[in-house]
Amino acid sequence: MLAIGLVVTALGIHLGASPAAAQGGQEVVVLTVEGPVTPAMGSYLERGLEAAEESGADLLVLRLDTPGGNVEVMRQLVGQLSNATVPTLVYVWPSGGRAASAGTFITLSADLAAMAPQTTIGAASVVGGSGEEIDETLSAKITNDLVAAIRSQTERRGPEASEWAERAITEAIAANTNEALELGIIDLVARDLDELLAQADGRTVELASGEVVTLDVGEAAVREIEMSPFEELLHILTDPNIALMLLSLGGLALVYELMSPGGYIGGIFGFIATALGLYSLGALNADWTGLALMAFAFVLFVVEIKAATHGLFAAGGVAAFVFGALLLFQTSYARASLWLVLALAVGIGAYFLISVAAVLRTRHQPAITGREGLVGSVGEVRTSLEPGGPEGLILVAGELWKARSPVPLAKGCHVRVVAVRGLHLDVVPETESSDMLLVAEP
Repeated sequence: MLAIGLVVTALGIHLGASPAAAQGGQEVVVLTVEGPVTPAMGSYLERGLEAAEESGADLLVLRLDTPGGNVEVMRQLVGQLSNATVPTLVYVWPSGGRAASAGTFITLSADLAAMAPQTTIGAASVVGGSGEEIDETLSAKITNDLVAAIRSQTERRGPEASEWAERAITEAIAANTNEALELGIIDLVARDLDELLAQADGRTVELASGEVVTLDVGEAAVREIEMSPFEELLHILTDPNIALMLLSLGGLALVYELMSPGGYIGGIFGFIATALGLYSLGALNADWTGLALMAFAFVLFVVEIKAATHGLFAAGGVAAFVFGALLLFQTSYARASLWLVLALAVGIGAYFLISVAAVLRTRHQPAITGREGLVGSVGEVRTSLEPGGPEGLILVAGELWKARSPVPLAKGCHVRVVAVRGLHLDVVPETESSDMLLVAEP
């Protein structure tokens, strides 16, 4: 994960950052994040803070709309904001957005916190990595640790804010914009960025170093830094629906390559898609029981093709796939669409049933190998053939055969095999009608 973060940061410096503003000018750097808290978000924030520090920006604004995410990644973001050498402000935006679960910690860790109208914050209770209830003792330890952390972030906001923050963890409560402002959880309510900067202008904040800074951002130039293409890709991959599609299509491609080796395209695509899907699972704290059920589903599909049990194993595979996909993501911030799960299950099941039908049809076809397979083959005359004369030689299927012809044929002519009689072939010129083909005789 650390290696991925370093690569993301390196690429982001070249691909995503805008040129730095002139030193000493009033400037506000703005970052925008939407979706679960992921490692890509951590790399993006780190790059934005570095850009703000290098240009001497007066303020860094992080516009946030998140349902929550990984606790360890959340701690990384909280540490970056808490120790920033430039003033920071987290703005829960747009209207209808939220800073839930891990987003609550991120919002409160900045020097200033703001919300747009009709947004919410809170509901930061502890659950397992896959959404399940965890052991009581372990839960108490994690809860106490998080309560201590959020209390340290809200001490400067007064006792009401601290009490609310603690209940957000222990009781999963949430607050709307007006409630958050009244309790002192946030400092500002603004409809847009211009109104936000106007209200933040003149506010005094104390940085982690102890330096007290008075914001002068009312007339500051705004520089927005977007996610780099690579960061955006990694962030998109953490969508549970995208992850599920990557795993499903990747597994399907790998099975196809194993059953029909030689094309390589299916294998290459399958490996890449599956690897990206597994990255997504790691970022989303997926339930590995669900992944095991999905893998078992593909095993059942393959067995169905090999054994041709008229749909028994295929039906089991569809059931295992559905249960596995539903178990895969159980957290409040990462759930796959039920309709997508059903559509993928039906599509994959139909594909394998069609494959089974093709296998059964092939089993009922007459053999086309051995001597029977020579009938209809095209060969080349190697010694001339005369009707009623001695047998000549033809080259067909890479072998020399003795052959007879009803018409004279010179060396080099192309002929078609119409019958196999023991170790001898009956041939006609290739242009003759195909209805002259005969069955093979011993």
